[in-house]
Amino acid sequence: MSFFRFNLRGGAFRSVLGFTWKHWQKQPVRLAVILGAVLLSTLADVLTPLYSGRLVDAVVNGHATEAVVWNAAIAAFSTLLALSLGAIILRHITFIAVVDLTLKMMSDIASAAFYRIQRFSTDWHANSFAGSTVRKVTRGMWALDLLNDTLLLALFPSIVMLVGSTALMAWYWPLMGVIIGIGSLVFVSVTVMMSLGYVAPMASLANRWDTKLGGSLADAVSCNMVVKGFGAESREDARFAKVLTKWRDRTARTWVRGTRNGTTQGSMLLVLRAAVIGFALILWSKGQASAGDITFVLTSFFILQGYLREVGMHIRNLQRSVNDMEELVDIQSQPLGIEDRPGAKPIRITNGKIEFDNVTFLYGAHRLPLYDRFSVTIRAGERVGLVGHSGSGKTTFVKLIQRLHDVKAGQILIDGQDIAGVRQASLRQQIAIVQQEPILFHRSLAENIAYARPGATQEEIEEAARQASAHDFITALPKGYSTLVGERGVKLSGGERQRVAIARAFLADAPVLILDEATSSLDSESEVLIQQAMERLMLGRTTLVIAHRLSTVRALDRLLVFDHGRIAEEGNHEALIRLNGGIYRSLFERQALELTKGLVLNDD
Repeated sequence: MSFFRFNLRGGAFRSVLGFTWKHWQKQPVRLAVILGAVLLSTLADVLTPLYSGRLVDAVVNGHATEAVVWNAAIAAFSTLLALSLGAIILRHITFIAVVDLTLKMMSDIASAAFYRIQRFSTDWHANSFAGSTVRKVTRGMWALDLLNDTLLLALFPSIVMLVGSTALMAWYWPLMGVIIGIGSLVFVSVTVMMSLGYVAPMASLANRWDTKLGGSLADAVSCNMVVKGFGAESREDARFAKVLTKWRDRTARTWVRGTRNGTTQGSMLLVLRAAVIGFALILWSKGQASAGDITFVLTSFFILQGYLREVGMHIRNLQRSVNDMEELVDIQSQPLGIEDRPGAKPIRITNGKIEFDNVTFLYGAHRLPLYDRFSVTIRAGERVGLVGHSGSGKTTFVKLIQRLHDVKAGQILIDGQDIAGVRQASLRQQIAIVQQEPILFHRSLAENIAYARPGATQEEIEEAARQASAHDFITALPKGYSTLVGERGVKLSGGERQRVAIARAFLADAPVLILDEATSSLDSESEVLIQQAMERLMLGRTTLVIAHRLSTVRALDRLLVFDHGRIAEEGNHEALIRLNGGIYRSLFERQALELTKGLVLNDD
């Protein structure tokens, strides 16, 4: 019971139903049409047993040759037909309106979820399975369809039928109204408590494992090349089987609880049926009810029983749709992490001067900051290499420039503008980045290159590809620039992906360029082509190069050597290589020694 109270007052039901109500309020006219049509069509069901009883009384109490009897029978018959025809028309209007309402809501919710997911911080995406996120959104969308149908087309008419039938019975026989009213309330109350307090907790747990199942499947499929590379198919089968077993166990327990709930509802309906029919027989035996009255009572009860029997299913559907929607609703309630300030304006970068002014930054719940009152200036048009051991702060440096994280204190300025006070999109649109492992969309090569500037012409796309030494290999493909590259660009080699990413950066023509040095794992021919393309790309731009192979940064204007979030050494290659005991010199000598050993082994 405590779990039931939690769900009803402060948990998933309140958040999901409140979320749904907000979206209903966006379509008030359509909602009013639905509720009005449902109310009138259900009242037709309430009145149908009454006129069925009057028809039976007319048939039983006289002969068709008697005008009064015939007219009464025809009046009852005509009313029944009118009620049926009216209900059909009203239900048609209801269904058309519900279709429009639901599709508009599903579209709005999917768009809102996609909007937020695209703008969540990099930390959020790093901690979330793409497959699980997609599953949450699609499952929540279709759960909304079931939720609308359950609330508007099932539970609302059931309530109207229950109240209407109870009131109509009580008008003729007050005690019969009491029996039906109390019996129905007990049935509904027990059904709700069992569905929400007994079935819902297990259904929620089953949904969490359903999400894990989707995430596990997507994780293995997206990394299939790694699986094949290590011959680990059997290992992944076993890992997936463990998740599948947990999912099956939780789902089975949910279904068993649902079955027990249904059996309890059937038993309660049996008791209510016996009470209603037994009382109707007592009224008939005492002469207080005619044959038509008995018909009225029986027809009313069997129609009401149909509604009540479905109430259990509707409550289960409500519980299931809420469980399916809660993760989608949770996405809407999560903070974006990095948000534009109110009134933020676009940044305008002309020269590309970058300043870190007493910046303090730490990750998440870490107690010690990575940067503590950190200051450095990158001059406009300067080519700067970022060097240091893994974890020294190089990658964080460029992420902060893109405002993928917010600093705790201090400020980061580009051309004198604090990046924390400008629109994120405008900032990132003026910073071109070529990553060490470039990611491409499963779209055409032309679309991937033009992603930096969607309005680019084909001529501009091809010129960017030429600058990136990519045009020749693209035109050699059967479909040229229309070639689809596969998920994340898997149809291309590493060097080809790098050249497409560089072409994208050329087309962006941004004043600030970030290169996550991209030649360390390529063959010598690709390395030469990419190195030449990168040198052309750096001309006239403020460039930051995250250096993995120090031989590639020798010609840069300045090198910043990071060590535990501080700049330990600074200068060009020639100056740093002369520092005895210096970090840069140590790293350079180690790489030179490894290269020498590799050449000796190759000669052997």
